[in-house]
Amino acid sequence: MDEGKLKLEDLLGVAPQKEEKERIEYVAIIGAGVMGQGIAQTVSGSGVDVLIIEKDDEHLNCAKQNLSEAMEREIGRWAMTKSEMKSILSRIKWSTDIKDIEECDLVIEAVDENLELKKTIFKQIDEIARPDTILVSNTSTLSLTQIAEVTKRKEKIVGMHFLNPVPKVPMVELIKAIETSEETLARVKEFAKRIGKTAVEVYEYPGFVTTRAIVPLLNEAMYILMEGVATAEGIDTAMKLGYNFPMGPLEMADAMGLDEVLAWMETLWKTLGEPRYRACPILRKLVREKKLGRKTGEGFYKYNTDGK
Repeated sequence: MDEGKLKLEDLLGVAPQKEEKERIEYVAIIGAGVMGQGIAQTVSGSGVDVLIIEKDDEHLNCAKQNLSEAMEREIGRWAMTKSEMKSILSRIKWSTDIKDIEECDLVIEAVDENLELKKTIFKQIDEIARPDTILVSNTSTLSLTQIAEVTKRKEKIVGMHFLNPVPKVPMVELIKAIETSEETLARVKEFAKRIGKTAVEVYEYPGFVTTRAIVPLLNEAMYILMEGVATAEGIDTAMKLGYNFPMGPLEMADAMGLDEVLAWMETLWKTLGEPRYRACPILRKLVREKKLGRKTGEGFYKYNTDGK
């Protein structure tokens, strides 16, 4: 086409398309626990390649097995086909070498709710990842701004708080740190939409919306149980039938992991200092006894190998 002629987009009155590099096509997930596995399944299920990083082969192999078994159970419930499972697993790579994140467009940290641990990981991935890579934390209570301080790309740090079970919950909290850019926010919001999640933008504040609202309910249910007002089953049945909850608060706590729930309460109690976040003694007792809920086979309830 001659320089004197108008371009097609000028004639049609439309802007040229964004460069393809804007599209997120390769996502790394640091940590292959329950949340990491759920995020991996969700992202891969949307057609995006996934890299899962774990600290050693033992944890990596355990995560592989758990993810496969979880999807097998979905197949048994007619919620997934074998071909869908095969397709999801084919897009997931597994590694114990964090340097493998070099080519990823987005890195999601999904480790324990510990600020110092998350800061250590972010400092490390900041040095390895490409300069244009967005770094995401799946934190449910901690400050993204504090996490971002250890990096040289504060404008590319953002929070995505997924809820468990990740493949089934259709929303994610999107948390902007003080220096997060609007461009980063827009890209991550588009990514959330692509993987089937409605992104709810929230201000950075301890517990954000979902954790801050659910923790007092879980804690109060535990106090009701401790005081002998009703059995665990009675409490959950009352809340399910009385308020149309899909599961009761004690069953919900078991599904979340009682150690995680305790970590949330301790962070909120420490940062906000309000009695409603002070963990019930029965929760501390169960965590001390390593009865962490569904993932260990016992919490407020006992579970079989299928998690029922």
